Amino acid sequence: MVVPLSAATRPEIPSPPPANLPRPTVATLDRIYAANSANAAQAARTARAHGDTHRAAADREMAAPTRHLLAFDGRGNGKAAEVFGDLARADHVAVLVPGSDTSLDTYPRFRATADALYRRLTGTAPEGTRSAVIAWLGYRTPDTVSTTVLTTGRADEAAPDLREFIRRLHGVVGRHTTVSLVCHSYGTVVCARAAAHLDIDDLALVGSPGTGSGTAAALHTRARVWAARGKDDWIGEVPHIRTDLFGVRVGFGTDPVSPAFGAHVFAAGAGGHSDYFTPGSVSLANLARIVLGDTAEVSRA
Repeated sequence: MVVPLSAATRPEIPSPPPANLPRPTVATLDRIYAANSANAAQAARTARAHGDTHRAAADREMAAPTRHLLAFDGRGNGKAAEVFGDLARADHVAVLVPGSDTSLDTYPRFRATADALYRRLTGTAPEGTRSAVIAWLGYRTPDTVSTTVLTTGRADEAAPDLREFIRRLHGVVGRHTTVSLVCHSYGTVVCARAAAHLDIDDLALVGSPGTGSGTAAALHTRARVWAARGKDDWIGEVPHIRTDLFGVRVGFGTDPVSPAFGAHVFAAGAGGHSDYFTPGSVSLANLARIVLGDTAEVSRA
């Protein structure tokens, strides 16, 4: 096995601490959005003063009045949670969890996946049905070229924050609102580590290298567990092993789309690792059906 060297670390970017936010409820959403927008604008000014024009531009985009940020932290690689749609009135909510190499600097590509899913949901949902999507960049993702991407370390660190986020989300959405977790690549490891403590209806794993668990049952979740992989996704060539290497447990074990794992496997078409949310794709259509609860309409692999 070849273990890649860690990628170069970017210098720490000065930024103000996150805004002091009230507990999220329907009544406090607008205050939270405004406070995070102001914090992102302050982060942009700080980054510009530091000479980092790229981060300053990224933070400035996040601060736009049309953006709805449930969370924002401009320090380091950055964290954020952005809402698409009317969260307080949504009947169905999807929370997207990204994989490696996702940060505030690369956030637009992650945002595009959330926007694509939201547009698909609003375009196909029955009349009167309301949906919302949340892009959750709530953890420090590993670099694709690094040793951290081979272990559950970052996922173990992220799992408590994801659990807390979902718990607080239920303070905003209605009692009958369904919540689905849609996880991509290394994000599937994060979701798997948090799954046992999440109050969610569906858990969808796409482009997964494995979850660190041998079976869907071992996730100990009441949610329906789904999995898919595109035919041209290179992740399918990654060995699905879990072993000790120089005292470190590497790999993520059973392939989630294998019969041995026991997930509901759905069709993802011929796309590659970054194509699951491409407009018009089979995978995006199926993800929307899962979020909307149209499980009988999901096409199987």
